[in-house]
Amino acid sequence: MSDTPVKFEVSEGVALVTLNNAPVNALNRDMRRRIVAIFDEISEREDIRCAVLTGNGKVFCAGADLKDRPNADVAGDFLEHNRITRETGNAIKECAKPVIAAVNGAALGAGLGLMAACDIMYASDNATFGMPEINVGLAGGASMLRTLFGRSTLRRMFYTGQRLSAHDLLRRNVLEDVLPPDQLLPTALALAHEIASKAPLAVLYAKRAANMVDLMPQRDAYRFEQDFTMALAKTEDAREARMAFLEKRQPQFKGR
Repeated sequence: MSDTPVKFEVSEGVALVTLNNAPVNALNRDMRRRIVAIFDEISEREDIRCAVLTGNGKVFCAGADLKDRPNADVAGDFLEHNRITRETGNAIKECAKPVIAAVNGAALGAGLGLMAACDIMYASDNATFGMPEINVGLAGGASMLRTLFGRSTLRRMFYTGQRLSAHDLLRRNVLEDVLPPDQLLPTALALAHEIASKAPLAVLYAKRAANMVDLMPQRDAYRFEQDFTMALAKTEDAREARMAFLEKRQPQFKGR
């Protein structure tokens, strides 16, 4: 498993997905396909209730592998490349289970896009963030930046390729916390295990609701969530949660 470009481990309901393409975890098409396959598997596996995404080494992900650029002379190659690039982030964002980013170093370009696709984000105090495509004559990633930053910061980063520090993102309320490197993964995993301890169906509905309300007016979004609440109230897990609370004991969820 040590030489695989994306490592995938599962323990006690939590999946740990680790980018493992030395030296800077740059994304090529094979890695992207592997990421899509892993998060699709996480969505369907009943023994996984939450996931953590991190990188091996001192860099989370330096972006796309420039050695694996599409060939404009091969019909369809650019379209295939763009499709798998889109689906890499979509597989994370649309994963049925919550995904926590543990950003252990630079997250640049597509690497920042991976973080932006996650639900909850932590970073080490040596992490930096940027969208440097403009520096290699390209322009892409504004849609990812928009989910994290306001108008001015988005455009400054997009037009200049300038990087921000982890503390810059913390001040902008993008990150949950900035931690020493040795505390980053334990903190992310602790939160993942806490989420994994909740009623499985409730977490599935919560992830779906969080994604959907991003796209809806507040009135419609609240009505949408009320339908979920009504459906969940009829489950065995909801009854078990109420009884466990009243009886002052830990609930025993069955996922139904």
